[in-house]
Amino acid sequence: MFHATTILGYVGTKNNKPYGVIGGDGQVSFGNCIMKGNANKIRSLYGGKILSGFAGSTADAFSLFDIFERILEGKKGDLLKSVLEFSKEWRKDKYLRRLEAMMIVLDSKNIYILSGTGDVVEPEDGKIAAIGSGGNYALSAARALDRFSNMQPNDIVLQSLQIAGEICIYTNTNIRILEVTQ
Repeated sequence: MFHATTILGYVGTKNNKPYGVIGGDGQVSFGNCIMKGNANKIRSLYGGKILSGFAGSTADAFSLFDIFERILEGKKGDLLKSVLEFSKEWRKDKYLRRLEAMMIVLDSKNIYILSGTGDVVEPEDGKIAAIGSGGNYALSAARALDRFSNMQPNDIVLQSLQIAGEICIYTNTNIRILEVTQ
């Protein structure tokens, strides 16, 4: 069985301005073997105004990032319109819809989880989303840190991924972070 990565996204405020941050670990595993420890599955898109992260096969990530970026350009950076169009295209493509993959996309105000089955999910709290093998660990840590600390959003993401990497055998602590402000 293939397991891959943990992605965590957060939108909120930093210095009283809309702010988004995404982070991901670098681990890719196959069964009980770590195939790679430094994979990069997060990307900045549309001139740094949109951030995205992918859980699933790295080769598939490149295809999906390219498709999403093309749609984003066509929609002039409108995240919601791009997400809806991308979801339709992903669901309709015979090859892509078979992927067991998910994406998080966000800007400084909005965050969405996307899947190949056509799901477009805005997190219940509207600000924290996680996917991948260690996603639930990272999400739990982020919610607790968000509620009970005065940490900055980028620190919440970093520490939550660190915690997930210490618990989940399919997640490591080789963490990358990207940020976007309005």
